[in-house]
Amino acid sequence: MEEKNMPGSGRQERYIQASILLGLYAGPSYGYELINVIQQYGFIEGAAPPGMIYRHLRQMEEDNLVRSEWETPESGAAKRIYTITEEGREVLDLWVRFMENQAAKLLDFVRKYRTEGPKKTADDE
Repeated sequence: MEEKNMPGSGRQERYIQASILLGLYAGPSYGYELINVIQQYGFIEGAAPPGMIYRHLRQMEEDNLVRSEWETPESGAAKRIYTITEEGREVLDLWVRFMENQAAKLLDFVRKYRTEGPKKTADDE
């Protein structure tokens, strides 16, 4: 079976926005911390590509879903810290409702598969 026909072979980036928003939902975070956190959600196989995450963060900031500011500690390099905005919380809520709906459809599909079984035809008898 070709890889493109395998279940779950969709684009890795599909749920990155939702993952970043959930990662920031608990509180402000740095980009490299988000990379580690969102890997735990299971939507990315292997290491999350930093370039992809930062690209999403920049776009999400332009869309007012997150905001960032530079944090300059007394020692060490300045770091950009990200925070979810109110609009970002609303989008996260939409994502969660979408996922709940998808999960219900998937569970219904599995239930039908498990309970309905193959249809009998005249040739089966």
